[in-house]
Amino acid sequence: MPRIDLRSDTVTHPSPAMRRAMAEAELGDDVFGDDPTVNALEERAAELLGKEAGLFVASGTMGNLVAQMAHLARGQETIAGREHHMVIDEAAGHAVIVGASMRSLEDRPDGTMDPADIAAAFRDPTDPHEPITGLITLENTHAHSMGQPLTPEYTREVAAIARAHGVPLHIDGARFWNAVVAQGVRATDLSDPADTVTFCLSKALACPVGSVLVGSREVIWRARRARKMVGGGMRQAGVLAAAGLVALSDGPDGMIERLAEDHANARRLAEALSSFDGVVSAGGTTQPAPGPLDPSRVRTNFVVFRVERDRAAFLAALRARDVEMVEYPHGQVRAVTHYGVTASDIETVIAATRDALAETSPVSVSAGA
Repeated sequence: MPRIDLRSDTVTHPSPAMRRAMAEAELGDDVFGDDPTVNALEERAAELLGKEAGLFVASGTMGNLVAQMAHLARGQETIAGREHHMVIDEAAGHAVIVGASMRSLEDRPDGTMDPADIAAAFRDPTDPHEPITGLITLENTHAHSMGQPLTPEYTREVAAIARAHGVPLHIDGARFWNAVVAQGVRATDLSDPADTVTFCLSKALACPVGSVLVGSREVIWRARRARKMVGGGMRQAGVLAAAGLVALSDGPDGMIERLAEDHANARRLAEALSSFDGVVSAGGTTQPAPGPLDPSRVRTNFVVFRVERDRAAFLAALRARDVEMVEYPHGQVRAVTHYGVTASDIETVIAATRDALAETSPVSVSAGA
């Protein structure tokens, strides 16, 4: 039986249409600005999100990094959620490379920060002891709340706070398109309030490499210089960008509308797991209420839970059945649905999970996370 890999939506392989486009891509030298396929991808991304310009980068981390470098002066500070990817999962690039600090606020179970807390987090620019607040960031979807999508209304509210204080708003939209599809909104409903947005091609959109940062021409020019500084200037990068153009295309080869399938598969998995003895609430921001896993928390392609088992033994029992999930913080287990995982595969995963729970010995888990 082929392995079913739910560790992340980064494990996808490019579609046949992507492989054809990559093989046939028209190429140039992107550092000189003359790779037509990269240019077309950047223009397409900017058009879809209603921005002036785009920048193709190697990863979501690089997109967030060069956005910070474009927005911030050394010694400034960013307001972000305590469990945002930029805070905990990007190797402290904000400190090491950007030279900026992070003021981390509590994340709420819906993936938001309290707007009152955001407003109160601004530093006093007249006090020489304090850093200068220079940026607000949001994460959409919000990974540690089980992939909750942030709404257009909330995004506009935070943007208004940013404008009132004269700082930009950046959205880490690694799974931005999941938020669009889950809420049935236009991409611009979520992107318009922000100064910059980055989204990953290599996660839910199933491309082999890359992310795109979009914003004004001025900001993207600064980000382009920053990309070069951190070693992100790629040459015949159109061979990679071609897959992104397929992913963002209209029609049957595009990867945006099909995200609804991933969301439905994740909900089906959660509904089944919620009935299993030994599967319980992930706790914390992910699912604050104790008890069984709550399938209504699954809004996009993340299913996060805990098992009343030795977690390593449970995952090993799954692996022996050719199913892969992954350890997540706070003693949790994460399963992520994506391109290449079918509804039939989910039924196989459900059966494998039932068997893995039966095979491993029960242990109690802490109620907190």
